Amino acid sequence: MNQNFPDIALHVPKLMLPADGVPLSSWAVIACDQHTSSPEYWAETERLVGDNPSTLRLVLPEASLVHGERETAIAEINQRMADYLTTGVLAEQAPGFVLVERHVGRSLPRRGLLVALDLEAFDYRRGARTLIRSTEGTDAERLPARVAVRRHALLETPHVLVLIDDPQRAVIDPLFALDLPAAYHFELMQGGGQVRGWHVSDRAVIDAIAQALSALPQGEPPLLYAMGDGNHSFAAARAVWEERKARGAATDHPARYALAELVNIHDDGLEFAPIHRLLDVGSEAAVTVALDALAKRFEECRFVRRAVADAAEWQRMRAVAAAEPGHHIAYRALGRQGICSFAKPPFPLAVECLQAFLDEYLATHPQAALDYIHGDDALLALAAQPGRIGFLLPGMDKRDLFPTVLRAGATPRKTFSLGEAHEKRYYLECRRIAP
Repeated sequence: MNQNFPDIALHVPKLMLPADGVPLSSWAVIACDQHTSSPEYWAETERLVGDNPSTLRLVLPEASLVHGERETAIAEINQRMADYLTTGVLAEQAPGFVLVERHVGRSLPRRGLLVALDLEAFDYRRGARTLIRSTEGTDAERLPARVAVRRHALLETPHVLVLIDDPQRAVIDPLFALDLPAAYHFELMQGGGQVRGWHVSDRAVIDAIAQALSALPQGEPPLLYAMGDGNHSFAAARAVWEERKARGAATDHPARYALAELVNIHDDGLEFAPIHRLLDVGSEAAVTVALDALAKRFEECRFVRRAVADAAEWQRMRAVAAAEPGHHIAYRALGRQGICSFAKPPFPLAVECLQAFLDEYLATHPQAALDYIHGDDALLALAAQPGRIGFLLPGMDKRDLFPTVLRAGATPRKTFSLGEAHEKRYYLECRRIAP
């Protein structure tokens, strides 16, 4: 079987799945960059996993980066990978893809196809012209931990979602009409919903997938794949491949590729959700100072901030503001709710305005901390605590993504999310990245 389609940066991987007898409900855990401000989520995950084999032992949740020794944790991850390989926890499959269907409580499931992509065709830097491109800014400070985990790893397990623009639905949807062998079917822990997978290993089917993908690139130079979730993990994989290549690794080394689930941006089960900002400044007095600094930063943009105590009045204000020109960002702080309005915004997206201020503020206030939060309710609950400001960002129309990336390049980091936190990809499939 042809395992490489270089013109479309596609590689047919040899996947590894949990062997018979491994409980899948405790094997699969959510992406490591979720619930960073909710350590109780990860504590419950730890309890549910117990002593069972689990991808929790193969990743480093960001919530735990501030605790303990990172080097010790990474050494334990590498050792656990070796243990899983030698004790039969994982079983290697024939070369192929996995067709995925994820039910998360919406009216329709999200559908995807797990493949491997060539890291040589990816560049996360702003202005990149590669076949695979980032859709949002990459925070270089978030890369070293991921690079360190992957550098000596024997295995990779993906939470990366990559978008394709396939309005005719020619790549993924036809596969659901085929009689494919089942790979897995189970309930994901902690409200993750149900996931099903089918093996795609027939040569003719794989060739048809490659042919359908070949018809999708747009722009000049062409864009085929747009990063959805997991941009930093994919960027770290590219960095590790560059290290290996510099040391003389063969051009067909498995670390040249990285697993990712392709999702059609036109899929009916795919929804874009905004990623909110939680600014912790330490005290109520500092909250007032920060909000005043925000107003001063944009005073030439006809900036207005209004706050009310009544939640119903706040919702009415939000509805009215949404119909007005400019950008409008709802917020919660000091026990009140409000709206920040930019009548003459200096940037095309509301998130660009806010992030410009936050980056400047954090640079001069090292005691402050910023977190990125999925879900309105989660943000409002966290912002209710003293010394915090929760900014609720508006959503982005998913149909605008490819035109935006082609026209202007990557959006600011953490601009959008593919669904809410519980809809993120769970680690499940594995692949050897060291011979």
